[in-house]
Amino acid sequence: MGDTLIDVWVYLAASPLLFLTMTLVAYQGANWLYRRAGSTALLNPVFLTVAAVVAVLTLTGTSYPTYFEGAQFIHFLLGPATVALAIPLYRQFDKVRGSAAAIAASLFTGSLTAIASAIGLGLLLRADAVSLISLAPKSVTAPVAMGIAEKLGGLPSLTAVFVIATGILGAALGPVLLDLMGIRDQAARGFAMGTASHGIGTARALQESEVAGAFSGLAMGLNALATAIILPLLWTFLF
Repeated sequence: MGDTLIDVWVYLAASPLLFLTMTLVAYQGANWLYRRAGSTALLNPVFLTVAAVVAVLTLTGTSYPTYFEGAQFIHFLLGPATVALAIPLYRQFDKVRGSAAAIAASLFTGSLTAIASAIGLGLLLRADAVSLISLAPKSVTAPVAMGIAEKLGGLPSLTAVFVIATGILGAALGPVLLDLMGIRDQAARGFAMGTASHGIGTARALQESEVAGAFSGLAMGLNALATAIILPLLWTFLF
């Protein structure tokens, strides 16, 4: 029976659609479970999907390049999905323009806090310089964060792990923390989510409202720019 299952898997793995289908099915199942459980933070669908896919790849001995060859269409769609964030932002442009001063102050504070907290935590855990700079841009969207880390001597692959973990934790726990702090304004909630947890947090903000999604998408883009400027200066000053 075991040999039969292995043979079936080898046959299916030859199809490029297998891993794409597996990823989509895993996400749909995780999203269904998340909603059935009352949208509890512990069952974040992105986290469950990643865990399920990693488990399957580990159990079957499938390499990441093999998986990516089949699932790369999802990677391709990240570009159009990011550009599509401009739609809610355009619809909320008047509100964004009226909050320019608050946005600037929040961006500077949020970006600096994200960097300082990451470096502070790394120093507390006695991480070396390479680990510190790999961790520092954790709140920035992955392509920018990896580029920053590489330029400053970090490990882009390690940065990607930190970025994904930050996004998942932010999307799962961010709304809960904002509720506990009594922050109800959708613009403030969205901007906080985008600054702290980039694209994954923005996807979660869009589930709350278009206003939250618009401000989160704006924060994600601006924080990438701010971190690319602030972190190299801060790193040069500290180290």
